[in-house]
This record gives sequence, C-alpha cells and structure tokens, in this order.
Amino acid sequence: MDSQQRSPADESQAEYKISSSYNHVRHDTLALILAGGRGSRLHQLTGWRAKPAVPFGGKFRIIDFPLSNCVNSGVRRIGVVTQYKAQSLIRHIQHGWSFLDGRFKEFVELLPAQQRTADETWYQGTADAVFQNVDIMQRHDAKYVLILGGDHIYKMDYSKLLAEHIEKQADMTVACLEVPLEDAKAFGVMGVNDAWQVTTFAEKPANPAAIPGQPDKALASMGIYVFNARFLYEQLIRDHQTQDSSHDFGKDIIPYLVPRYRVFAHRFQSSCVNMASGIPYWRDVGTIDAYWEANIDLVGVTPQLNLYDADWPIWTHQEQLPPAKFVFDDDNRRGQALDSSVSGGCIISGATVRRSLLFSNVKVNSFSSIEDSVILPDVVIGRHAQLRRVVVEKKCKIPEGLTVGFDPEADRKQFHVTARGITLITPEMLGQQIHKV
Repeated sequence: MDSQQRSPADESQAEYKISSSYNHVRHDTLALILAGGRGSRLHQLTGWRAKPAVPFGGKFRIIDFPLSNCVNSGVRRIGVVTQYKAQSLIRHIQHGWSFLDGRFKEFVELLPAQQRTADETWYQGTADAVFQNVDIMQRHDAKYVLILGGDHIYKMDYSKLLAEHIEKQADMTVACLEVPLEDAKAFGVMGVNDAWQVTTFAEKPANPAAIPGQPDKALASMGIYVFNARFLYEQLIRDHQTQDSSHDFGKDIIPYLVPRYRVFAHRFQSSCVNMASGIPYWRDVGTIDAYWEANIDLVGVTPQLNLYDADWPIWTHQEQLPPAKFVFDDDNRRGQALDSSVSGGCIISGATVRRSLLFSNVKVNSFSSIEDSVILPDVVIGRHAQLRRVVVEKKCKIPEGLTVGFDPEADRKQFHVTARGITLITPEMLGQQIHKV
C-alpha cells in the first residue's frame, strides 16, 4: 500500500481518536453563563425579572438557549451567575434544569452575587462577576473556561469553538459575528490578520476595522469567550488589582490581552446550528421592538430560527398542560388561529387569532380579535377586545372591549408604545395587582 494512502480502518480509527479527544475537551470545560443583566431597554418586561428570564418563543426563556447549546455541545458543567432580580430565573433553572447527573460530574450550578471579595461589593462588571467566583471555579479543576452571555437567542455548537481554540494554541478565543461595517459601531470590533489572530480591538469604534478581504464587513464580538483556565484566573487577579479598571471583558480584559498574548477570533458561521440560507441566526432581543419581531418571526412558514430540529433541541421546564383548544364554529363566533403559534393550556373561545404567538394558559374569550401580537403566559383576554401589534405581559387580564394598537396617541396615555408602534401592556398599566414571584 502506498505510504500516502490510508485504509478505511485507519480513517475510522483517526476519526475515533479525534472524537475521543473532543469528548475529553468538553468534559474538561466549565461553562459560565453571565445572567445577571437587567435589560432596562425592555422596560417593564424586566421590571421584576432579569433579562435572561424573559419568556421567549411560546414556551422558553432566553436563558434556555445558551443552556441548551451547552448541553447539546456536550459541555455539561455549567455555572449560572445571577444578580439582578434573580428569583424568577433561579426558580426556572431549579424546575427545568435539574436533569443533569451529578454522579458524572454534570451540573447546572447557581452562583448568586454574594459580595465575596474583601471590599464586599456586588458584581462591578463582567470580569468582576467571574473573578468573584474564581475559587468556586478552581474546585471544578477545568482546563478550559467557556464564558457566555445569558441574554441572546442563537444556536451554536460550542465544541467547534473549543476545538479551534485548542488547534490554534490560543490563550483566549472570541466568538465573532460578521456584521455590516455601518452597524459595527454598536459592538466591540476585532481587527484580525490572515490567520484570524486578533491584532486590534475597539469598543464601539467610530471607524470599525474591516475583515481582511471583506471591506464592507467587520467582526463584532458576541461576548462569548474561551480561555485556558489557569491563564484566565491569572488575568482576573491582575485586573482586580488594577485600580483604574472597570473590570469588564470588553473594556479592560480584551484590550490588555490583544497586544500581549495569543487572542484569536472564531467565525460564528463555522459553529452556528440550523442556518437558514447560510445566514447565521443571532438576536439581541434587548428592546421591545426586537423582542416582538423575533417572536413574530417564529409564526412564519419558514422562520429564521428553527425550533423543530430534534438533533439540536431547546430544553426548558415543561409544564404538564392540556393541549390547546378552539371552540365554537358560528359565523360570527368562531374559535380559530391563523398563521399563529398556540401553546399548551390555551383556549380560543369564539375568537380569532392571526399572525400571533400565544404562550401557555392564555384564554381568549368570544368576539375578540388578536393580530400580530405576542401574548405571554396566564393572560385572560375579555370579550370583544381588539389587540394589534402588542406585547402583553404575563398574568394580564384584558378588560372586555379594550382596543389597543389602532390609535398610538390614545394608547400612550395608558401603555408604553415604541417608536415602531409596538405597544407593551402590563398588569400595572391596567391597574391590576399580581403576585410577581
């Protein structure tokens, strides 16, 4: 046999060795999800919950996406760092993410802010949030640390990111989106050489650096990082001792590391799962408009985000609910939902729902009309109500005959209306008191 040729058995053995090596790497990785953000641009949707706990997609929470990416990638040692109004998030993780088996060193561990440093402060920045948990992380004896945000919607195979980090012998790897140059001013932007080693970094620059060979695009940081664990701990200690630091990865850690160490950029397109038409899906649903748009996209014939992929499921807390029900079939009183997504426990009673997404346990009473709307769990919509282009917060009781979404000026007197004309309705705006936790 020619020395350059390989038999099928040789190739199979090589693939097995690579697979075994990646399995070992995943087992030696600790993921840390930073889930303490308030998300103030979501206004009253984060009035009593952290942004990662905001419901999304009919049955999920935003935090379910990075958590599911971890589990599906084989990274099953996970810490979730919480701070702002975390009770809803903590309860969701306790109910929905307790299935990992501690006997195999698999876990989702909650890490609330505890003022664990000598100066007894809450988390001062993203790097400080990790630093205050260094001793806990060291006990897990990981070789690699994967740091993630808890407030974005995307599907990503982290094992590919880890493999690239190791292959390039990087000290740090930053996952990056390719964005139009004019949009890059809102991001941390990486300048790279032909080997994709980061040569410059600028936080929200006025003149973003273009990707080599792609003058109309820039590399924007996704806030997803891989570190060699020991290296990370050394840098966090150094940063903590730097008096003028704001203790943030984007503002302090990355600018310090780029000229001194091996920092590489990873193209999200290489590890994104279920790309529609080859376009990576990543959404920051940090405004009411963006939140409404991302949810409404899911009711389309072919959504940009595939939630029906059995090979990469999004895991969550599954309530035991009856199936959705549609009742009455009279000409002027027909229970129906068209181009919509309706979750378990919902009852559409003689009402019409169009191009809308209903979370669980929503009751829509007779002669009502719901169009282009996102209705969160446990909402009751009274008879003859007319709602269009609204987001209705959990546990609202929409009064009989209420009309919203047709006269923005009138709506602004009682509700929050965005520049794009999306109206947010909460129980407080309706004068209703609810038990929020």
